[in-house]
Amino acid sequence: MEQCEIPRPPTRLERLRRLAPRVLPFLTWWPMVTRRNLRSDLWAGLTGAVIVLPQGVAFAAIAGLPPEYGLYAAMVPVIVAALFGSSHHLISGPTTTASLVIYANISLLAAPGSPDYLRLVLALTFLAGCFKLALGLARLGGVVNFVSHSVVTGFMAGAAILIATSQLGHFFGLTLPRGGSFLEIWSALLRQLPSANPWVLAVGAVTLASALIIRHLRPRAPALLLAMVIGSVVSLLLDGQAHGVRLVGALPASLPPLSFPGFDLDTLRILVPGALAVAMHGLAEAVSIARAVAIRSNQPIDNSQEFVGQGLANIVGSFFSAYATSGSFTRTGVNYEAGARTPLAAVFSALLLAGIVLLVAPVTAYLPIAAMAGVILLVAAGLINLRGIRHIIRTDRAEAGVLAATFLSTLFVELEFAIYAGVILSLLLYLRRTSHPHCITLAPDPGSPHRPLVNARRHGLAECPQLMILRLDGSIFFGAVNHVTEELHRIMADSPEQ
Repeated sequence: MEQCEIPRPPTRLERLRRLAPRVLPFLTWWPMVTRRNLRSDLWAGLTGAVIVLPQGVAFAAIAGLPPEYGLYAAMVPVIVAALFGSSHHLISGPTTTASLVIYANISLLAAPGSPDYLRLVLALTFLAGCFKLALGLARLGGVVNFVSHSVVTGFMAGAAILIATSQLGHFFGLTLPRGGSFLEIWSALLRQLPSANPWVLAVGAVTLASALIIRHLRPRAPALLLAMVIGSVVSLLLDGQAHGVRLVGALPASLPPLSFPGFDLDTLRILVPGALAVAMHGLAEAVSIARAVAIRSNQPIDNSQEFVGQGLANIVGSFFSAYATSGSFTRTGVNYEAGARTPLAAVFSALLLAGIVLLVAPVTAYLPIAAMAGVILLVAAGLINLRGIRHIIRTDRAEAGVLAATFLSTLFVELEFAIYAGVILSLLLYLRRTSHPHCITLAPDPGSPHRPLVNARRHGLAECPQLMILRLDGSIFFGAVNHVTEELHRIMADSPEQ
């Protein structure tokens, strides 16, 4: 009789080899780096660097930060997220919604652009990164599934309107209440609209129209960057400064300076709710983008590893003057279409952006704020997924309610509460569905030789008067007990007495 061979326990070296890809995930795709792929990644990285230049400046304005901080967020965090995430094509960096959530939280605590404001933003970024990293290390990647598509769609639509509202003063040349509520800003806009500055409006409108025309004629061209150049030229030709057209000013031609996100216990208590909202929405955004592009590239995605990558990107970025980052819809799509093969494309985009900043930073001295407002209005419009909204409204009334609640909460209550409200509503709907299993009455099918049990009402079959056969479709657990009991009592009450 042969004895079973006891497997040899793995050696320390073998355990390290198995653990290495999880600790250093870039080791899994590094063999893909060939000369041909390297060329494709370099071109995709250059395209991404050109695109993020105007976006970074615009997003920083939404967040209430100096323009250069939007570019800082597109450097170090992008490299860290690419090396420690799981997606081969996801590009991280500053986003509109993260910028808006940061402004909504920190503008109540300090004046935008002030040293205290910058310190709090970096502290919020560090805390959000810690939340993301903790979820990733705990392998809780599935938690993002509780942020439903309806919640994200409603939040993005509401955020788009808030972003557009925040730029209307710059677009029309008006002084609107900064940090005011949605209704206060629109009320002030309607009162002051007759006194709008036509020169400022002309620069903003030309920039917006130029971006739309370029996108229509040349979809792959850097429309936002070219539109801002056109707006700057128009401002110079009209002598805009003499007519009240304000300029952004020259960006410092420097790499991200070192920073320290210091905070005390009182600050920590104040920032935790906002940091959690930034983390949850950022993770949902990054994972959904990674999944969408992975379907096209046939690449498996590890949600928990993406959590780790996004968390490390925010933690490390907070020490390099970068505010909270997440996955970018636009830059990820462009990265894939430009032919990126590995995450080195994201690394190249960050390095090339640093070189571009050092070379062209002084040129931003001629950039009108109205031109940047026109670009932001176009970015905001792109966040509204009209097709997705119509689909949700037509197919599921309950999810349409979640979408509407999230959308209205985004406009009229605290921004982070809008995400919590949407998630809570989604969970309540899920619990309601799982606690209400369907009771289906079955009867033998006389038209089949095997007489299988089928849905009696659907097939119009007569039920047996002596015996009722029921099938419960759904989860059977303690939460469903009351509903099942009520259904059985109803069936007994509706049944004829024998």
